[in-house]
Amino acid sequence: MLTYRRRIQIEWGDCDAAGTVFFPRYFEYGDACTNALFGKAGLFKRTMLKTYNIPGLPIVDVRARFIIPSDFGDEVVYETSITEWGRSSFMVRHQVYRPDGSLSLEIFEKRAWVKRISEDPVKFQSEPIPDEVRKRFTDDSAV
Repeated sequence: MLTYRRRIQIEWGDCDAAGTVFFPRYFEYGDACTNALFGKAGLFKRTMLKTYNIPGLPIVDVRARFIIPSDFGDEVVYETSITEWGRSSFMVRHQVYRPDGSLSLEIFEKRAWVKRISEDPVKFQSEPIPDEVRKRFTDDSAV
C-alpha cells in the first residue's frame, strides 16, 4: 500500500485562542497530503485532471476522530494512504502522530471519481476509476 508521509510544524496561525489547532486546519493539511499521495503515485493533479478530463476528486463524506490535541510549536506527522477502492470512489485515511509516536488524530475521507455532466461547473456524475489509476497505488512497479 502506497503511503505518503509529511512532517508539519504547527504555527501560530494554525491555532485558536486557546493555542490548540483550529480543527479545519487538520482537514486542509489532509487535502494537501491526499494531493501529494497522488503525486507520489505519478498522478500530479494538473496532469491528472487534464489526462482523465475530470474536475477533481471531491470529498463526498468525511469524519475525524480527535484523540490528543496539537498545540502551537508541536511537530506532527501525517501518514496518508488509500485504504479501500470502490467502483467510483475510494477511502483515504490520514493518521496524525505526535513526536512521541502516539496517535493524535485520524481523518477518513471518501472521495469520488467524477466527470462533468453539463456546462454547469457544479453538476457531476460518478464514473468508474480507471484501472491504471488504481494500479499505481497497489503495484510498486507502477510507481
